[in-house]
Amino acid sequence: MKTLQIKNGEPGNLTTQAFYQHHSQEYYKSTVDLDMHDVYEPFLKEMAPRAHILDAGCGSGRDTKAFLEKGYRVTAIDRSVEMADLATHFTGQRCEVVSFQELEFKEKFDGIWACASLLHVPKREMHDVINRLIIALKTGGILYLSLKEGEGERVAEDGRFFNYYTMDSFREVLAYFPALRELAFWKSEEIRSSQNRILWLNFLLKKRRS
Repeated sequence: MKTLQIKNGEPGNLTTQAFYQHHSQEYYKSTVDLDMHDVYEPFLKEMAPRAHILDAGCGSGRDTKAFLEKGYRVTAIDRSVEMADLATHFTGQRCEVVSFQELEFKEKFDGIWACASLLHVPKREMHDVINRLIIALKTGGILYLSLKEGEGERVAEDGRFFNYYTMDSFREVLAYFPALRELAFWKSEEIRSSQNRILWLNFLLKKRRS
């Protein structure tokens, strides 16, 4: 997918939020049926039965529904009103409209699942967002996150803002948070069919006991 460099910090005429407003059905249909079993496994191996999971940026609700069906308790949030409505309908459980920058949970979750969602956070806001996720986790809780591999920040032709990291550059971000211990890291390829070979960075992190 061709991308446009951000100029003067402006995210372009079309915003990420506008994309999901106008293309919610299209995005929903392209993601809701993806087989995520292999991605779930490392995260769920760390979850006790009936663990409480925050699906942070739940999109279609695909992962929320999968976790619910496995017996976990799930709180689902998404910044997009349209995606939250679709996720609510799909899962049968209300998805709250909340952005990462508005998170105010405190030691509530055993696990946080941030699959392909932090990639919309501007790099200048990433430290604040990660700190909010840490506060939301119980001690000993698990954070899974995935990001696109690359460098810089860009606005795609469809209007969505993306950040890009390498393994090393995101570990530099994580170095600011001694409360997080890296349990695992791996790369994976885009599950959705794509003309471009997209590589994903996957981090599994644990909140240390103080």
